[in-house]
Amino acid sequence: MSDKALIEEIGAFVKHRRLRQNKTQDSVAEEAGISRSTLSLLERGETVTILTLIQIFRVLDQLHIMNTFRVDETVSPIPLAKLEKEKRQRASNQDRQNRS
Repeated sequence: MSDKALIEEIGAFVKHRRLRQNKTQDSVAEEAGISRSTLSLLERGETVTILTLIQIFRVLDQLHIMNTFRVDETVSPIPLAKLEKEKRQRASNQDRQNRS
């Protein structure tokens, strides 16, 4: 899919969600803190900043889309086993150490 096609698809998604929520461009733009013309540009498939897109997603309750970009750190089994081996298995008896 081309960049232009992706931008148009995002614009169509935003417009679809806005209309499903029965919100006007003016009301969404005002809540997002952007101009109506900026929202209109996005809905027509023109480029906007990522910050603008996030503000619109927030107003349309679509921030869950951003979870796609979350990076979950995973530890492979070998380093995990080494970390587990290095953990303390027992507590020291401080009373015994203080008597010496």
